[in-house]
Amino acid sequence: MKKLPDDKKKIIETFAQRKGDTGSPEVQVALLTYKIDKLSQHLGVNKKDNHSRRGLLKVVAKRRRILSYLQKLGQKRYKKLIDQLSLKK
Repeated sequence: MKKLPDDKKKIIETFAQRKGDTGSPEVQVALLTYKIDKLSQHLGVNKKDNHSRRGLLKVVAKRRRILSYLQKLGQKRYKKLIDQLSLKK
């Protein structure tokens, strides 16, 4: 997976469609990917933390729903985002 910036503001600036954009699907997926990465690292250290594991599953499902929406919205935008974040289809 491609390394995302550590700062939330940097992620928003990188994936925003226009200035001040925080709600576009691209920004939401990028932020959720960052959160998934952090939770995965946490679960690597704390293997028995089932509460965080459940939270991770919820975040992954939410990202999948937003990606499905983006795919319906525009195939080019979807493919570009998948390539930028190095996600599987």
